[in-house]
Amino acid sequence: MNDYVIRVLASPSDIDPQAWNALLAAQPEPSPFIRHEYLAAMHDSGSASPERGWTPQFITLWRGDVLEAACALYLKDHSYGEYVFDWAWANAYEQHGFAYYPKAVVAAPFTPVPGARLLARDAQSRTLLVQGLVAVCKEQELSSLHLLFGADADIAACTEAGLMLRHTVQFHWTNTTPSIGTQAGYVDFDAFLASLSHDKRKKIRQERRKVADAGVSFRWSRGADIATADWDFFYRCYERTYREHGNPPYLTRDFFQRMADTLPEAWLLFVAERDGRPIATSLIALSTDEAQPLVAYGRYWGALERVDCLHFEACYYQPIAWCIAHGAARFEGGAQGEHKMARALMPVRTTSAHWLAHPSFADAVERFLEREGAGIENYMDHLGERSPFKAA
Repeated sequence: MNDYVIRVLASPSDIDPQAWNALLAAQPEPSPFIRHEYLAAMHDSGSASPERGWTPQFITLWRGDVLEAACALYLKDHSYGEYVFDWAWANAYEQHGFAYYPKAVVAAPFTPVPGARLLARDAQSRTLLVQGLVAVCKEQELSSLHLLFGADADIAACTEAGLMLRHTVQFHWTNTTPSIGTQAGYVDFDAFLASLSHDKRKKIRQERRKVADAGVSFRWSRGADIATADWDFFYRCYERTYREHGNPPYLTRDFFQRMADTLPEAWLLFVAERDGRPIATSLIALSTDEAQPLVAYGRYWGALERVDCLHFEACYYQPIAWCIAHGAARFEGGAQGEHKMARALMPVRTTSAHWLAHPSFADAVERFLEREGAGIENYMDHLGERSPFKAA
């Protein structure tokens, strides 16, 4: 690497926020979930901390005093909060008497959203950063390295370095009219409905009518306009959703307070009300780079009362209507959920990259990924035959 130097930093606070965010803004697919404010809030709020199995080791590449590349690396002693599932790999290691944990993960904690992970000034710096990551893993005798939901440039650099690729499927809504081949955004929600097949259009109208007939209305707030009381109510709903599934919430109330304080422009909150009382919320993240098209990301939801179809209204129809009204280019619905296709969120392939230190396990995983990848391609083809849109 000649005049390049790798430095490992123990905390987001060890790196200059402006330098980090400037490097992020220079990426072709900047992610708001890799912004310094987001990662610092994860750490400082105790949400992604060593006590919870997320030990930060931010990897930085320097040339003199210039930050050439960087990424958020975490040492993990479990596989929770990643959404690219490797439990079977960990079990195989254990069965053969090897330690899978700790492992290294390059990711936005608890955030399965594709985007830039390797922040680099150019392709050469990105390649050197990947080489540095593998070197750090070897030096610390870690079992493996996993880069999750990477951007195209990240995946290209990982492929060049010999990492194995793994594909998953998400569902995204785009503000275009595929049935007539135009890239122009929808004029309004009715125009969006008109692009769908008759049965899908009818079903959405029926679902929205059930919510309205139940006396539920919605209001939204963005950024600094989200009141503290609404943040508090959101967290009640968010926490309850996790508790109902038998798990404590990943994120603390302090994390969301830090977001309200340091990155308010990244958040859009919908509140469902009935009889003047809030009963449910959905929190949407927004891209923050004004030089890029606006993108919305479905993140969290929760309800204190049961209303038929309320989830669909809060998590899909209200956000899509907002995206249309505000010219957003895309709404990413989050991980998994084939049912989202009925709401016009279409399948998109996402990619992660993996390196395993043990040669025999690496060979076995590579064979597994070949079979799994073929299955993903068949699945994508199958989904493509079930488009909710009118035929062209």
